[in-house]
Amino acid sequence: MQSSNVRGIITMVAAVATFAVMDVTMKKLVESYPSMQVTFIRGAASLPFLLGATALFGRWSDLIPHRWPLHVLRGFLGVGTLWCFVYALNVLSLADTYAIFMSAPLLITALSVPMLREHVGWRRWAAVLVGLVGVIIVLKPSGAGLITIGGVAALASAVMYAVSAITVRILSRTDSSAATVYWTLLLLTLISGALASIHWVPVDSRHWLWIAGLGLSGAVGQYLFTRAFRLAAPSAIAPIEYTALMWGMMFDWLLWMTAPGSRMLFGAAIIVASGMYVLYREKVGGTKQELVIP
Repeated sequence: MQSSNVRGIITMVAAVATFAVMDVTMKKLVESYPSMQVTFIRGAASLPFLLGATALFGRWSDLIPHRWPLHVLRGFLGVGTLWCFVYALNVLSLADTYAIFMSAPLLITALSVPMLREHVGWRRWAAVLVGLVGVIIVLKPSGAGLITIGGVAALASAVMYAVSAITVRILSRTDSSAATVYWTLLLLTLISGALASIHWVPVDSRHWLWIAGLGLSGAVGQYLFTRAFRLAAPSAIAPIEYTALMWGMMFDWLLWMTAPGSRMLFGAAIIVASGMYVLYREKVGGTKQELVIP
């Protein structure tokens, strides 16, 4: 179990770095296209890479789904998660969006109680609540108002992401990683494509390279993410996603010359500290998770 958790953590580090590259491409694309269209492009651009890898290794049987209701649920959750996240990227900096989205690991820990019947002690519950205070601080980055629409979108994305992450652990009992990734991407593409067609903007030929990069980074990142949650417990690897903030600040500065505000850094520090404490309590408590298969 210890070795599996370590491999899960390493895999999650790689997934976060890959997703950061993907988020940069989405932020660039949303400057020219509606959020729902970028959501569709993200799914459609990743499918060829996934299918190509499946064909290369001849593992078509791995794509066979066994739990259709959960796959359909993940498809709708994927659309909601990605659309809200892309919208937030359009109106906030990458780092600000990440800072709010980093509440997802805390939400995963909280949701693991009703969905996985994991025992979470009062110390970890306290850390979750403190982390949410940090979210409230970040939601008010300017200090001028309680929240912004972009902040609400980022938080909504985090909630849907947390639910989706928990379903990966449930699906891992019956479905392969490839099936989980493939059906989520396919359903996300079909649903978002139908919605995006209402306000479709023709794709500029200059953006095809960005789209190719989006597809590759999205496919690789999604597989690594799914694999990480199959290797280790959600509460053990979820805090690793906080490293996204480092990538966000770096890309903000290099590409948009944007520096993080002190309020965001303070709130993010609270969220990260809370997540790290949750991980610490997970290790010292030796909590064992039990998956509930409905």
